[in-house]
Amino acid sequence: MTGENHNNLINPNWAQHGYIQVYTGNGKGKTTASLGLAMRALGRNWKVLIVMFTKGGNDYGELNSFRELSPEISQNLKIIQAGLDRIIYRNNQNEKDKEEILKGWELTKKAIKDHEYQLIILDEANIAIDMGILDVDEVVDVLKNKPDEMEIVLTGRNAHPKIIKIAHLVSEIEPIKHYWDTGIAARKGIEY
Repeated sequence: MTGENHNNLINPNWAQHGYIQVYTGNGKGKTTASLGLAMRALGRNWKVLIVMFTKGGNDYGELNSFRELSPEISQNLKIIQAGLDRIIYRNNQNEKDKEEILKGWELTKKAIKDHEYQLIILDEANIAIDMGILDVDEVVDVLKNKPDEMEIVLTGRNAHPKIIKIAHLVSEIEPIKHYWDTGIAARKGIEY
């Protein structure tokens, strides 16, 4: 292959292209990784939207930190909590949970369509899809039609195969050892 032909395969605007990332698996650290990415993007003056599906309330250390960002940085950040102040599972979800999640999804679709942000993090979107609250085919369609420059991250266990198929980066975080297995409960500052 000649150098000229090889160069045609390289996207000269790769730094301006946005990709779809998925952080999934049963291990700890999926949300933490995505929020680290948010901090990195904010440090580069990117506009960032974080939609926290299935998570409401104020008892999250990351929310406390984000509230204390400098005015220059915080003007580029919006956080939407699309969940009630509790953890939901298949057997305890109710209509109010669905309503909050769907409200967050509508705001997400609008933000993507309006090209308001450079980075959108859909925290626990995989869970909302897995529980059947968000329609996977609709999510795939929205992601496939996102603005080219927009980066979108989905977190949560049980990423749907259709989401994995369209993603450009998939990280599966699997536990090897976890102190929870010895009966240690979630700790402020570490798990929330």
